[in-house]
Amino acid sequence: MRSVKYLFLLFVMFVSFQAQAQRTIQGIVSDSAKEAIIGASIIIKGTATGVATDENGKFTLKLSKNDSVLIIKYVGFNDQEITVGPAVKFITVVMKPATQAFHEIVVTALGIKREEQALGYAVSTVSSENAPTTNFTSQLYGSTAGVKITTASQGKKSSKNNRTKAVATPVSAAVPYENESYGAIKENSYQLVSDQPLSTFSIDVDRAAYSNVRRYLNNGSLPPVDAVRIEEMINYFDYKYKSPADNDPVAIYTDMATCPWEPAHQLVRVALKAKELPLDKMPPANLVFLLDVSGSMDEYNKLPLVKQALTALVQQLRSKDKVAIVTYAGAANVALAATAGSEKTTILNVVDKLTAGGSTAGGDGLKMAYDIATEQFMKNGNNRIIMATDGDFNVGESSEGDLETLIEKKRNSGISLSVLGFGMGNIKDSKLELLADKGNGNYAYVDNFEEARRTFVTEFGSTLFTVAKDVKLQLEFNPQYVQSYRLVGYENRMLENKDFNDDKKDAGDMGVGHTVTALYEIVPKGGAINEQALVDSLKYQRTVATNAYGGEVLTVKLRYKQPKEDKSKLLSKVMLWKVQDLSEAPEDFRMAAAVATFGLLLRNSAYKGNAKYDAAVALAKGAKGEDEEGYRAEFIQMVKQAAILDNRK
Repeated sequence: MRSVKYLFLLFVMFVSFQAQAQRTIQGIVSDSAKEAIIGASIIIKGTATGVATDENGKFTLKLSKNDSVLIIKYVGFNDQEITVGPAVKFITVVMKPATQAFHEIVVTALGIKREEQALGYAVSTVSSENAPTTNFTSQLYGSTAGVKITTASQGKKSSKNNRTKAVATPVSAAVPYENESYGAIKENSYQLVSDQPLSTFSIDVDRAAYSNVRRYLNNGSLPPVDAVRIEEMINYFDYKYKSPADNDPVAIYTDMATCPWEPAHQLVRVALKAKELPLDKMPPANLVFLLDVSGSMDEYNKLPLVKQALTALVQQLRSKDKVAIVTYAGAANVALAATAGSEKTTILNVVDKLTAGGSTAGGDGLKMAYDIATEQFMKNGNNRIIMATDGDFNVGESSEGDLETLIEKKRNSGISLSVLGFGMGNIKDSKLELLADKGNGNYAYVDNFEEARRTFVTEFGSTLFTVAKDVKLQLEFNPQYVQSYRLVGYENRMLENKDFNDDKKDAGDMGVGHTVTALYEIVPKGGAINEQALVDSLKYQRTVATNAYGGEVLTVKLRYKQPKEDKSKLLSKVMLWKVQDLSEAPEDFRMAAAVATFGLLLRNSAYKGNAKYDAAVALAKGAKGEDEEGYRAEFIQMVKQAAILDNRK
């Protein structure tokens, strides 16, 4: 009996020790005006562990039982080092603007060089030759009981007027951008309606560009222009379009208003909304996670973030769902055989044990993942591979062409491929986007846990369950009202006009509740075009009678297929001419226009007209609305960050 009591006492002491070995603190980060700072980085000094503040500027972090030093960073503000004592459970951090610490701030833009890739398209590679390497100076700014804030001056003195110069920096002292690559974008130009009355493209529900741009800005740099895909930035946001009222899985909406960057032009919005479905009504899911566990993933915002994302996803799984996990580093390995979604503990135990190390051989892993997805194929379910990588995806013995053929073949058999990018330094954006496009899946970039939560929790259905595939749009413009037009973004989604009726031509898919927004800048009949004459006037073409189709500006046609069908269905909608100031347009219209304005500025677009950062901020503030998740408030801060960094102003 005595031995039992002794063992019990040891057990209690062990549990008590474990409880003390780690503690949880919470905090809030704001500026001097008490406005929450979204996306500020809180890192435990000397480790790769860190978190980011949420939409309310709050964070939760696990620390050891002893004193811990936290580093708080946000572009445009001084870094702060805070020593947190064992008794502290909550801290309040007020960030001090760097402009108060320095008379002059110098921002060095990243150099961009072009090189040709074997895939046959140009790629922008980010060079670190001029990448920033010096942190903003930390400043003493207040203190609370148990918290000590230290100062660490890192500025360099200049010989002129003894002023301190600093360079905006990423979270770490030197971020290796040189291995990142992006597909070159040639912006859509104006098209004369008399020459090209039709505009045809595939829809795009990806949003990787937005979170990637956010990562660059939060790390103190403007993104490379080819990292800015404006359509993905616009479609990052949730818009309150009405779900389809009939049996079609997609509804079409149109509107027009004054163009914010060219007031003499009009901005046309074409919006799509996919039908909503409750989670219990969605078909079963056969999911295979293909995880990069190579050595390059051993950073706090890579594999640890992947594990957090998977943990969040597992909570959404149902008993009718199945999950398998394939890992790849030096070799591919089945970490978890197909397991029912109800076996959450089994799945989470495997996730928890994942570690990074070794080289990268993604080709073998992809083949293994497809083998498992094929073995577990659900005829009336959602069959999908979800690949998570930092972008350093080596195909191994297979050629890229072989892999693309495999992906397309499996796509046609009903297995989709979605791709998630993590971390920084190795992102091969152009390659990852191509894999997702070929696999009829989504491409997202996860830069923090909030983005992981949104992808796998808030938008679980739209991320994983397709309601309409091969969705294409074709607009026909009426020359009575429109002289020329320009599609904003979607450059790598353009189709030939003949592709619209070709059911063999692949296009984008829409998931449950997805929204898609496309903007056209149109020059009204008789308006001026701010570029060289597009083509000479045509001599022999038939003209439309002046009284034909009166009031119709354009007709939108949409083709889609049901997920299990090969023959498309046609929807159409006519838009009538409408004179409307942008201030009178719906809230969602104004928000999309603000994001487009921001994208044009980040690209330094030849078509940016009179676009200004402060105008984008004002437009977004007026369209903020309820903003339950805080994404629109975060966008406003991003625009302000870019305005600070952009020396073109």
